[in-house]
Amino acid sequence: MITTLMRVSLTNLRRDRVAQALVFLLPILFFSIFATVFGNPPNASTARIRIAVVDEDGSELSRRIVEGLEKEKALRTRTTADPEGKGATLTRASAETLVRQGDVPVAVVLPKGFGESAAAFGSGENAPRIQLLTDVSDRIAPQMVQGLLQKVTMTSAPDLMMQGGITRFEKYAGALTAEQRSAVNQWLPQLRPAVLAATNSNSAANTAFGVGIDVVDVMRKGNAESLISFYAAGIGVMFLLFSVSGASGSLLDEMDTGTLDRVISTPVGMGGLLTAKWIFISLLGMLQLTVMFLWGRIAFGLDLFHHLPGFAVMTAFTAAAAASFGLLLATLTRTRAQLSGVSTIVILTMSSLGGSMFPRFLMSETMQKFGLLTFNAWALDGYLKVFWRNAPVWELWPQVAVLAVLTAVFMTLARIFARRWETA
Repeated sequence: MITTLMRVSLTNLRRDRVAQALVFLLPILFFSIFATVFGNPPNASTARIRIAVVDEDGSELSRRIVEGLEKEKALRTRTTADPEGKGATLTRASAETLVRQGDVPVAVVLPKGFGESAAAFGSGENAPRIQLLTDVSDRIAPQMVQGLLQKVTMTSAPDLMMQGGITRFEKYAGALTAEQRSAVNQWLPQLRPAVLAATNSNSAANTAFGVGIDVVDVMRKGNAESLISFYAAGIGVMFLLFSVSGASGSLLDEMDTGTLDRVISTPVGMGGLLTAKWIFISLLGMLQLTVMFLWGRIAFGLDLFHHLPGFAVMTAFTAAAAASFGLLLATLTRTRAQLSGVSTIVILTMSSLGGSMFPRFLMSETMQKFGLLTFNAWALDGYLKVFWRNAPVWELWPQVAVLAVLTAVFMTLARIFARRWETA
């Protein structure tokens, strides 16, 4: 009898494609995504960090540092307003704007007088220091750029540093003899490759010839503020998708009880039924997101009330798109069990690629582009524009436009797939 029951269970598993996907496909899919992001497999390409570089000094040293940063494979450097190298040269103000808007996570500013100060080994408390204008929401990029900047500073101009050191030595200890200067001039051309080789073999170097680097938080101006908005948006959108898919399952319940046939036979029809459910589920989703962000305000100090217009716009369009997505899943499946399994696979996959589980800047460039194919990525980008970048409502138009298009597409597909109930 036990063998028979086991055979029946195996037969049921063979017939249930959704259960097979949950048991075998979903774990492999998640393992692959997390391994690609955090495991750093040998053939995986890491994301290049986008940085802006402002050369206010214009010295030979600053020029060499800019060239060194442009040669770094881990960086994607821009020095002009246009990412393709066209347009006006970046200034400190325009570079800070790029950081605030999220175009780059870090901007490197080489201040006026930097070359002269570095050649004098950074003497004096008021000596110019390199500044990194950063968006602290990306915890990794500033640290990586700082390390690479130290390396580039060391390897770009050791000969200039030595010349500056000799000048400083002569200022306080007297001029070198002709024989001493001739020896130094013969040795200087060999200094740069020697330092480069030493740096490549020893990655423990922390500072370069006393050059100072200051990290400046341009988003919050040094105010201690947590990233609650990141977590509220990511978790809120992911569970919104689960909620709307569950609520959309009422279509399948009505089909099982026979209510669906009676509603379709009325003047309301299938189109009216889908519209009514879409409105109700959208309002339910808006309420869910509002409760989530209100709890963030009460428990964690999320600055909600100063961002109400942007929050209202993003919540309305996010809930509308999510509701239409839930109805599409319901019309694609035939039972509650299928809806539960399919929605779990799809939503978890979308959430991992779209940034609900971990920030997209941790992913490779290819995965970041794939993430833009998900509903989550556009909703999260909109919320982060509102709460983190303090963007006005009109700057939300790309996210709002995409969510509106997704709503229309999902509802159209749901109406097409729902025809099977009208012809049954």
